[in-house]
Amino acid sequence: MKKTIRYFSAPDAEPEPQGSAQNTAENSKKHKGVITYDVTKIKKKPWGRKREDRRLEKIKKIKQKPNPDPKFKGKFKPPKELLEKYSKGEGVNIKNVRLDIHKKKLEKKEARIKFAEQQAAKTEILLTEDVGFLEADPGETTTQFTQKQIVDSVDIAAATKHFDLRLDFGPYRAKYTRNGRHLVIGGRKGHVAAFDWLTKKLHCEINVMESVHDVCWLHIETMFAVAQKSWVYIYDNQGIELHCIKRLNRVSRMEFLPYHFLLGSCSEEGYLSWLDVSIGQLVGQYNTNLGRLNILTQNPWNATLCLGHAKGVVSFWSPTSREPLAKMLCHKAPILAVDIDPTGTYMASSATNRELKIWDVRKLEGPVQEYKLITSANNLAFSQKKLLSVGMGNVVEVYRDCCIKAAKRPYLRHRFVTPVDNFKFCPYEDVLGVAHGRGFTSLLVPGAGEPNFDSLEANPFQSKSQRREAEVKALLEKIQPEMITLDPTVIADVDMPSLKDKIEAKKKLLYLKAPKINYEPRKQAKGKGGSVKMARNKKILQEEAKKEFVKNKRQILQENKEEGSKPNKPKHVLDRFLPKQK
Repeated sequence: MKKTIRYFSAPDAEPEPQGSAQNTAENSKKHKGVITYDVTKIKKKPWGRKREDRRLEKIKKIKQKPNPDPKFKGKFKPPKELLEKYSKGEGVNIKNVRLDIHKKKLEKKEARIKFAEQQAAKTEILLTEDVGFLEADPGETTTQFTQKQIVDSVDIAAATKHFDLRLDFGPYRAKYTRNGRHLVIGGRKGHVAAFDWLTKKLHCEINVMESVHDVCWLHIETMFAVAQKSWVYIYDNQGIELHCIKRLNRVSRMEFLPYHFLLGSCSEEGYLSWLDVSIGQLVGQYNTNLGRLNILTQNPWNATLCLGHAKGVVSFWSPTSREPLAKMLCHKAPILAVDIDPTGTYMASSATNRELKIWDVRKLEGPVQEYKLITSANNLAFSQKKLLSVGMGNVVEVYRDCCIKAAKRPYLRHRFVTPVDNFKFCPYEDVLGVAHGRGFTSLLVPGAGEPNFDSLEANPFQSKSQRREAEVKALLEKIQPEMITLDPTVIADVDMPSLKDKIEAKKKLLYLKAPKINYEPRKQAKGKGGSVKMARNKKILQEEAKKEFVKNKRQILQENKEEGSKPNKPKHVLDRFLPKQK
């Protein structure tokens, strides 16, 4: 069997150089059985950690070679504009952090946030779709273009999105789902229908035999709510009645908050209500004391409900407050319509004095822009790209870039035969759905919708299994109604005033007397010696409370004494030999 050479081996098994053969032979004769070590073959000890780190840093600092192929410029660096778009705010100032451990943690966190911003900016390469607006030739305006001209100019797929439903049970109310795929309409005379407006596939069509005041989709397209003459009813997509909510009576308008699973409604009697559709309970129902309510919209940014009133006031409400969170005097005349854009930045309001104003909702300031219309606007609606549609009688006008700068003329105009009751922009489509006295009309408005959608947020092409998974996920991530505030970022702040109050209360404890305890026994004293036991128990409780109070007082005095007795001079090494201060 062949022996392998080790780090140390016997002299007879070890290979020897030719020059030293005689010496090794003599040594082996003198010292038989002694193991000799070959120092050259011993592994060196690993370097220290700091040396290893320094060595790795030197290896990393390698000069980059010039790019041999100029066609491929390497990694894509997103421009500053894109990075600012996805920016998550200013980072933490690490210089003010004292401990190195916390510094490293914050550095890693900031690096992760920066990496996330860059990745989000890079993904815009994959967004192939872009917004397209109408462009007029010199001497023309986009207002002159009719729907017929637009339909003839676009492709067949876009042309099928323009249609007209002539119905005899109007005036109608209409609403789209969050993903923009399904549509529900309700006529004043009792006609209710739900269908997939892209494929024109009818889900259900019923006659409720009562007046219908409003319709609204719930969290999925298989359920919708209908505000009828007396109560609110919930139907499925087959037209089967699921629930009758009698606590919501004489409802005029409805709005659904998808992240909170709340159905908000306002009634003709002046009541504002929130119904949790996941548990079937009323979260809040308050009398606003502001008269009849028929103007309702929601702020998608903070999930507050906005009401318009006859005194020219717009009020903001949450289900946890009996009083409005804020009030804005927007007009000197009764308000006719209010709407907020999907980002929660701008609010448009119109009144009977033919005024149209744009407000900054985040600061509750403004108006940013003011317009004087030909007639008063009865309906307002924002699109995802901040196009504003204005309904004045039987005329619908669409304005572009009217929030940032003053719009000189409308982007598009369309005239109907009968007055317009309401309209909504379809999400992720360049479509404006208008419900009027003779049915429903779908208008093409180029540049109105967001061209790229997030399939995890709202997917127009989702399957049945995806819909089920999305519903379960939404229920697990449901936000509680207590989180609805004007500024949702306040939740992450530290409540500093309460901390100051605690410190002040602790200081006041030195100048207060021990509290008295009102002892009330559960049962009345019966028999001999019952009242004596009661008096004894009362005395024991009072003494315990007094002892605890004195203990806290002494503790505070001791803390104050320690703070006052701290020496200003720096400590010395030999201070430990000094006598202790009493």
